[in-house]
Amino acid sequence: MSDKRVAIITGSSRGIGRGIALALAEHGWRIVINYHSNSEAAAKTRADVTARGGEALLVQADTGDLASLEKLVDSTLAQYGRVDMLVNNAGVAPRQRRDILQTTPESYDEVMAINLRGPFFLTQRVAGEMVRLRDAGIISAPKIINIGSISAYTSSTARAEYCISKAGMAMLTKLWADRLAEYGINVYEIRPGIIATDLTAVVKDKYDHLILDQGLTPIRRWGLPADIGKAVVAIATDLLPFSTGEVINVDGGFHMHRL
Repeated sequence: MSDKRVAIITGSSRGIGRGIALALAEHGWRIVINYHSNSEAAAKTRADVTARGGEALLVQADTGDLASLEKLVDSTLAQYGRVDMLVNNAGVAPRQRRDILQTTPESYDEVMAINLRGPFFLTQRVAGEMVRLRDAGIISAPKIINIGSISAYTSSTARAEYCISKAGMAMLTKLWADRLAEYGINVYEIRPGIIATDLTAVVKDKYDHLILDQGLTPIRRWGLPADIGKAVVAIATDLLPFSTGEVINVDGGFHMHRL
């Protein structure tokens, strides 16, 4: 087996996950590109990972389906024999924005299953494998990164289920950081702000005005998937060895309270 490190990145065919995959590829990582349904986008990401000096395995899996996530881990171990980093990136917004007074149980359950339940149990499985692999001397300094959101603390009453799921992700980070520290597994949350992806394309005009004209963020530009990728690289290259449970804001300064 190769000693090159392996990262599982959920939801990495497009958007932020793709940005993370490409950034790690430039540092020689082998990437497990997880996608739900867009095989064409996943193949494009794999080609771009390869062009940047990385190596990639495509695995179709539904983050909301625990059996599917077991397949994701099993496929990774069968191919590479190791997993050095897990990036819980996959997430969805409600299919339809509804005022919190009209939120449906179906929408709530779907968002929570994908954004929180799946990452919780995927982390549980991967953490167990990391402990085993570390004890066997196959990996060292494994890491888990959760991709959160400013929605963890910012009320958006037309996307209540999404905000709740991201607030839960913040606590998930703390819980796993606390539990896994004794095994040398550091856990981090990267908290993106307004990032230019397919998910935010539907509100581009709104945020162009808020960012560029009204200064919603001190750094007056949209965030890019590459900005998140750079933060992941800082963690992946062991630049934060004495931090765990840490929230890293990549939001253009949105999190600051200003007068």
